[in-house]
Amino acid sequence: MDVVTLGETMVLLEPFQEGSRMQYSENYRKTIGGAESNVAIGLSKLGHQATWISKLGQDPFGRYVYTYLKGEGVNVDYVTFDRNKRTGVYFKETGGFKQTNIYYYRNESAASYMQPEDIQKEVIAQAKYLHVSGITSALSDNCHETVMHVIELAKKANVKIVFDPNIRQSLWKEEKYIPTLKQILKHATYFLPGKDELALLYPGMKEEQIIDEILDGGVEAIIMKNGKSGASYHTRNEHKMIAGFPNDAVKDPVGAGDGFAAGFISGLLENFTLEEAVRRGNLIGSMVTMVHGDCEGLPYREEMTAFLNRTSDVQR
Repeated sequence: MDVVTLGETMVLLEPFQEGSRMQYSENYRKTIGGAESNVAIGLSKLGHQATWISKLGQDPFGRYVYTYLKGEGVNVDYVTFDRNKRTGVYFKETGGFKQTNIYYYRNESAASYMQPEDIQKEVIAQAKYLHVSGITSALSDNCHETVMHVIELAKKANVKIVFDPNIRQSLWKEEKYIPTLKQILKHATYFLPGKDELALLYPGMKEEQIIDEILDGGVEAIIMKNGKSGASYHTRNEHKMIAGFPNDAVKDPVGAGDGFAAGFISGLLENFTLEEAVRRGNLIGSMVTMVHGDCEGLPYREEMTAFLNRTSDVQR
């Protein structure tokens, strides 16, 4: 097994007609969305073995999420169902004033009731990498306990940990995310913050000071995402900016960071240098934005290769 990730995946509903506003929409398109499952799908489509761990409601939406991920080649053998809790739902509105609005209906969802005892330690020990997102810890105290338990299992098995803070301030009470996410960060091998997230975690500090402090804490490499400009990586011996793949065909910006993570981790699995892995992350992050939906734009390997080598806009 290559990668294990855990977290909530919800059913995503958005107005069926592109550019419509929710207030006036009667028809909705149904798909799924979740940072951790997006990464798992992205890795699976690139040919890697990805396992997603979560808890779903024993309801039609839970069965839909389960079969969707299984259909994308993700291992869902360690997903559990709760007949007393519901699967989370959220709505996305991209029509209006170049603004994407997200509305969550995930309180008391089945995933928020994940417990350490839901985790089978052998699945963690079999992985090469553990991917952790800060979103999971934001769902509930027991979810954070589960994350820390999984991290402990990974460290005992010498599994490398990739941590994306994925800060969603609407999910946190006040600034509780700062100490909570820093607790996870202490155990990370690779840290994947956005440039703005780094400033949120270390308010008032200069970027150079933040980088030094994180590296002093034991993180091997910081990979800092900076939108269409690309991303930089920072280690004890090297600091380098890698240009992005800006495009004029952005359809939906949501999921770009998850695409970056999938691309970066796939590079690690294929023994890329850090520079090469970051470059692939930039590429897939850009490709994701060209397609509507949180995960639909994650490319198969042949699509990634064709995009890089494209000489014609028509593929026959």
